[in-house]
Amino acid sequence: MAAAPDDIAALKAALAAAERRADRAEAEVANRKAKASHADALIAHLTLEIEKLRRELYGTRSEKKARLLDQLEMQLEDAQSAATEDELAAEQAAAKTTNVQAFTRKRPSKKPFPEHLPRERVVIEAPTSCPCCGSAMLSKLGEDVTETLEVIPRQWKVIQTVREKFTCRECEKISQPPAPFHTTPRGFLGPNLLAMILFEKFGQHQPLNRQSERYAREGIDLSLSTLADQVGACVDALRPLHDLIERHVLAAERLHGDDTTVPILAKGKTTTGRVWVYVRDDRPFGGQAPPAALFYASRDRTADHPERHLTGYGGILQADAYSGYGRLYATDRSPGPLTQALCWSHGRRKFFELADIARSARRGKNAAPISPLALEAVKRIDVLFDIEREANGRSAEERLAVRQERSIPVLADLEDWMRTERARLSRHAPVAKAMDYMLTRWEGFVHFTADGRICLTNNAAERAIRSLALGRKSWLFAGSDRGADRCAFMLTLIATAKLNDIDPQAWLADVLARIADTPQTRLGELLPWDWSGEDHRVERAAA
Repeated sequence: MAAAPDDIAALKAALAAAERRADRAEAEVANRKAKASHADALIAHLTLEIEKLRRELYGTRSEKKARLLDQLEMQLEDAQSAATEDELAAEQAAAKTTNVQAFTRKRPSKKPFPEHLPRERVVIEAPTSCPCCGSAMLSKLGEDVTETLEVIPRQWKVIQTVREKFTCRECEKISQPPAPFHTTPRGFLGPNLLAMILFEKFGQHQPLNRQSERYAREGIDLSLSTLADQVGACVDALRPLHDLIERHVLAAERLHGDDTTVPILAKGKTTTGRVWVYVRDDRPFGGQAPPAALFYASRDRTADHPERHLTGYGGILQADAYSGYGRLYATDRSPGPLTQALCWSHGRRKFFELADIARSARRGKNAAPISPLALEAVKRIDVLFDIEREANGRSAEERLAVRQERSIPVLADLEDWMRTERARLSRHAPVAKAMDYMLTRWEGFVHFTADGRICLTNNAAERAIRSLALGRKSWLFAGSDRGADRCAFMLTLIATAKLNDIDPQAWLADVLARIADTPQTRLGELLPWDWSGEDHRVERAAA
């Protein structure tokens, strides 16, 4: 190994050379990744085309074949979006070097927009004097027109952005206003249209192939590949905002955590993956921090995932009794154990299912008998909920005082009654299992009496994840791991907007229109809780 030079200038030169080599290596790796993603997208596209041609030649052979086409379209969507993200990453990495050319994907030539669409000319203000010599003797040479497809609620139009050219009669210097920033690198779709595509896919759970079919019925040819390409570009553009929301959520004193299943397409089958959510909402105890939600996706439900998500977090975690959270509560955890706060809605639900009179009435003769003990447990737990409703929205100190005065006696009576009745029951009795669920974790259930910031339930996380549970019936599965991650990414933005009483689609449209020319230091102004789009705020429904 060569000895390091002692001269400062030589050391600086060696460091600069090392940095150049590192940048070049990073750019080459990014290029290879972009090429691989492009190949995957091309394979998915060709596979889909082959299957469509076979169907045209031989007809639809079975419902299974139709479902196969749906799966192939979903795979193409994810592969196309991933390829666009990797291409943009390669461009960014290549920009740091002088001798590595960024990989650029080959795309089919863009079709001209239909002539029947109205055109709206937006003329950028022309210069009044020559920027070279200052003369006011300018003569128009021509103009450059950029067409961007935009949508105004169910009314399509093409916006023509005009940049007029002028020449100076004295110095013959040609001047023209600079080109405007586009939402995406190949920005031929306007921000309102992009926001609608994103919100319908991730907020309304309408896959891109269904959106493409609907647009075609309206006379607009936007292929699945085009839509997927734009989704990938938007995800790349919105990443700085996602990172700010992530930091905001993980800086909370208390988080609500939950997860739900998401089928993820694998080779020849689907696997049961997970989407995890962490919600910051300090409003129940009078906190001033804005609410936000953070989603992650994974292929399984191992304990490694919440441990990775909450690395460095040291506050309160409100969640169910999932054993995978156990490592987070360990005393030897760095930077320290999380405070466990279990959900009373989960505990109450196990009793309620055994005491649901309405459901039993619907089942008639096949209904299981109502458990008197379960009914009594529900009544006792409901007293705690009544106390919490009165204390909700007060400061943490006031909530704690109310709980210590009124909730602790109710808890003591509930625990004594439950332990007494449990001793009389067989361990196989359904109500005994419901009691054991709470009694074996009693410390986690009663933590709310020692800290006014803790809520009685984990309903904030369940509300945030509910739309995803409903959407599964529409899109059936995520096309890949990257597709699941992209879904979690967009759900973070949409759910956070909803928590702040903001129309997610209107917010996304405004953000996509402004983010390209917003300085890094002012990105916080685009966050939902600081967004100035007052006209798009929605009233919170009464609880």
